[in-house]
Amino acid sequence: MAEKTKKKEVEQEEQEGQDEAQPKKGLPVNLIIICILALCLAGGGLFVWKAGILSKFSGKDKAKTEETEATEGSSGEIGSIYELDTFIVNLSGDSGNHYLKVKISLEMNEEKLNLEIEKRLPQFRDSILTLLSSKTMEDVKSLEGKAQIRAEILTMLNQYLKTGKITNIYFGDFIVQ
Repeated sequence: MAEKTKKKEVEQEEQEGQDEAQPKKGLPVNLIIICILALCLAGGGLFVWKAGILSKFSGKDKAKTEETEATEGSSGEIGSIYELDTFIVNLSGDSGNHYLKVKISLEMNEEKLNLEIEKRLPQFRDSILTLLSSKTMEDVKSLEGKAQIRAEILTMLNQYLKTGKITNIYFGDFIVQ
């Protein structure tokens, strides 16, 4: 019996030796590490993305919202609108072969500003005509160019006003030919 026990122990030791010599079947450690890193990166990306969305509702963007409301009025409504006549100007360059036709509306922060605008209408028209005729075809084609023109008109017209200010410029027609 002692012989049988010894044989069994020897056989077990041989099997353990064979098991150690054979490579383990399973996932390599490198693959497991790569999967863990990929999950961490995906989780971090999801966190950053969610934080970006949530920041719109946090205090960081409240200042921007309040600033926008201040320019649009306290309730976010559009202020009084004053419509100017249509402007038709030759564009600069190309020997006057191209022209621009623009219908402009002015948004005001105060209703009483209508009277001051009517008094200063010749100044407004002259300034706008001078500005528009200085633009080239490339200036008025792009979206950025139109935004630039809008900003320049807004700044220029507000320099003339004393009782209020123009908060926005709207283009009704914007035809380039």
